[in-house]
Amino acid sequence: MPRSWSTRHAAPSPHTNRTSCGSSGEWGGGEAKLTAAERDQLAAFVTAPTRRHLAADEQDLLWKFRFYLSSHRRALTKFLECVNWNRPAEVRQALAMMKQWAPMDVEDALELLTPKFTHQAVRRYAISRLKQAPDEDLLLYLLQLVQALKYEDFNEIHNEYARVCGKDAPIFSDSEGKLMQSTHRGSQASLLSASVLTNSEMTASITSRQSIETTTEETPATHEDAFNTVEEASEESLTLAGFLIERACNNSVVANYLYWYLLIECEDTDAPRQPPRHMYLSVMKTFSQKLAKGNADHQRTRSFLARQQVFIDKLVKLVKTVARESGNRNKKAERLQQLLADPDAFKFNFMNFEPMPFPLDPNVTIKGIVAKKASLFKSALMPSKLTFLTTEGMEYEAIFKHGDDLRQDQLILQMITLMDKLLRRENLDLKLTPYKVLATSSRHGFLQFIESVTVAEALAAEGSIQSFLRRHNAAEGAPYGIRPEAMDTYVRSCAGYCVITYLLGVGDRHLDNLLLRRCGALFHIDFGYILGRDPKPLPPPMKLSREMVEAMGGIHSEHFHEFRKLCYTAFLHLRRHANLMLNLFSLMVDASVPDIALEPDKAVKKVQDKLRLDLGDEEAVHYFQNLLDMSVTAVMAVLVEQFHKFAQYWRK
Repeated sequence: MPRSWSTRHAAPSPHTNRTSCGSSGEWGGGEAKLTAAERDQLAAFVTAPTRRHLAADEQDLLWKFRFYLSSHRRALTKFLECVNWNRPAEVRQALAMMKQWAPMDVEDALELLTPKFTHQAVRRYAISRLKQAPDEDLLLYLLQLVQALKYEDFNEIHNEYARVCGKDAPIFSDSEGKLMQSTHRGSQASLLSASVLTNSEMTASITSRQSIETTTEETPATHEDAFNTVEEASEESLTLAGFLIERACNNSVVANYLYWYLLIECEDTDAPRQPPRHMYLSVMKTFSQKLAKGNADHQRTRSFLARQQVFIDKLVKLVKTVARESGNRNKKAERLQQLLADPDAFKFNFMNFEPMPFPLDPNVTIKGIVAKKASLFKSALMPSKLTFLTTEGMEYEAIFKHGDDLRQDQLILQMITLMDKLLRRENLDLKLTPYKVLATSSRHGFLQFIESVTVAEALAAEGSIQSFLRRHNAAEGAPYGIRPEAMDTYVRSCAGYCVITYLLGVGDRHLDNLLLRRCGALFHIDFGYILGRDPKPLPPPMKLSREMVEAMGGIHSEHFHEFRKLCYTAFLHLRRHANLMLNLFSLMVDASVPDIALEPDKAVKKVQDKLRLDLGDEEAVHYFQNLLDMSVTAVMAVLVEQFHKFAQYWRK
């Protein structure tokens, strides 16, 4: 037990009489001493998985010893969960305690932005903690923070828009409006053109969330306390929307991703989603006005976002034209190259345009597409492989998919990127390949192209993964004739993806969506099945095929032994960041991600179950050992692979 869990005094309060103490914490009825049993119970509450529901007696215990717990920053979320937000006096005490509490970590504060916390003071406290995060970390959470806007007060967001630009103020001048007219799903034009919703239309569309604190018993003092909890926040940055816009205005990379994450939410025209859509429209317009009224850097950011939108719209038109062409894939690819090379075809010069940050990776500035290098993949939707010229004189390859919703892949790659950073902070580099994915609409988007071959192709060409590694990393006298660095990269990447795909419940794994790079790194693509879904019967707990193990030298080899150790280490490290991962998934439950939308109420639990937070570290290692043993001996994986090869044969 940590030394900090010492026996101390606390104010007793049964749940039915919590308001008998003042906000100062003074009690008239004496003091209660924290017993050893209560101390152990409180420690268990604080370290327990965040999603465990606390019983009434457990909540009473937390409330009773809240002053003692206030020095433990991870206990704040648990304390706020046991507050009865329908009782004004209790709310006042809770908000006063929140100000006195040891400041919580940023990754824990994300939980306060989930739907279960509705009080604005609590949510603004979370934002005050987020302000401590550097932009690098904020980018890791930005996708979820945009989703968290759905749980904010919509009226407040619209009022902020009205304050910034006037209720009926046009977003752009007439000339800008014409430039920004979008053919991108029709509805996009309203985001970046002169036309905006009228005041009456917007008012009708905005629905304020029914906050618990606004009961008939509520007093003005409660609201005053609420605003005092975030001492450092300015009026404009109190709201989540204001905070995100503020950070985006000061960092063009944040601005890039915020724009595209907002845009895809604005295009949803389903009737039940209209209030959130109009809320996102307000955020987008506020963002636009802040940039327009800002300094030269802000206006440059606004300008490149406008150019990005025009570029995407023109590219969508082009790929649609190619898709309508008759003929086979090669003929369509020729047409793709012709259209890219013709500046008159869509009144846009794809080969030489004004430089702009690439939406997929805004750290790269692109200025044109190499038309003669454009090609189409052989899959059903025939995605385009495009080679972009950068202002640095380099080439950047990306895939543009039309007819596919990339939001699920985008989420999984975000989680892989996050886990990679978490592991690296623990000095564990598993040679992952977290390629970039950006959904620019619900029907199209970009993926970073990584030079590689599928494991199926490597086996067909070389006979084994080991032979592939040897061809590209030959070293005479080294084990298996392969450079030790390449074999180490292979083993580490296998371990990393085994653990990560297991935690995320990635399904439909086969040798055509496992890829190999020449350096030895293995990585996964195509995440159409996650959170335990799989089209194949009896999938193994993790994808570890016979061919992958043989490349390490078999199950009795030193490399396979190292692989197992890396798996255990990665599993234990990631379990320690369970709260962050679960918070991020909690904020995605209302996102339009197919495999979350199927069972949104179970999505977080599916990830939590994989983490086995009920086990200690030693037990967790034994558990993972059993999973590996089951996967290595899974004969069904080999049989299903054969069926997939037949399907691929006919597709080719």
